[in-house]
Amino acid sequence: MRQIQDAKILVVDDNPALLDLLRQVLEGAGYRHLMTAGSCATTRAAATKQTPDFLVLDINLPDGDGFSLFRELRGGTEVPALFLSARDADSDRLFGLGLGADDYLTKPFLTQELLLRIQLILRRTYRTALQRTAAPLQLGSRTVALEDALVRLPDGSTLRLTATERDILQKLAENRGHIVTYDALCEAVWGEGYYGYENSLNVHIRHLREKIEENPSQPRQLLTVRGLGYKLAGVETE
Repeated sequence: MRQIQDAKILVVDDNPALLDLLRQVLEGAGYRHLMTAGSCATTRAAATKQTPDFLVLDINLPDGDGFSLFRELRGGTEVPALFLSARDADSDRLFGLGLGADDYLTKPFLTQELLLRIQLILRRTYRTALQRTAAPLQLGSRTVALEDALVRLPDGSTLRLTATERDILQKLAENRGHIVTYDALCEAVWGEGYYGYENSLNVHIRHLREKIEENPSQPRQLLTVRGLGYKLAGVETE
């Protein structure tokens, strides 16, 4: 992908008027490869014809729900996704993020805000490897290749990081052994308009620990500094 406007975006919503509006907005922003669908069935058909690079998913669909559809579409990949929903309950938002989605936007929303969030996620996901730490990151018995967003376990198997998890870990790695405040982490991941993302950060931290810690309930690598933020444990020396 040469630039983020080359991303193949699949937008799913059961409201034809909103779907048409989103297509116009994204095309107006320069995105050239758009697919739209109004149900789970048409979404599956579209994704079969062309694998999407980014998902914008409504939750309430006529033949299913966006959460289940997201799990199905993602499979073993880590395609970035943003949920759109009229449901603004914290439980829904946290559940969506817990599935591995990168963002959650409640209807009604400003189209400019949607564009900014999509742009931010795509930039995080598809930035060049030169912008990332090339050296593997050793965390206990696990090795992280940030440029590939992969965690290698002692048995040789791998776990894939989401774009958000990768950016959180990147920021912590750049300051290894030192505290990174909640604000600094949120700004590094979500940009200047990060206010209100602290709960989302906590969800991503929990899932990140499940991948990099031998015992996520007793973390030894990604540490909480209560009231301040998080830090990666320093490099162990013999």
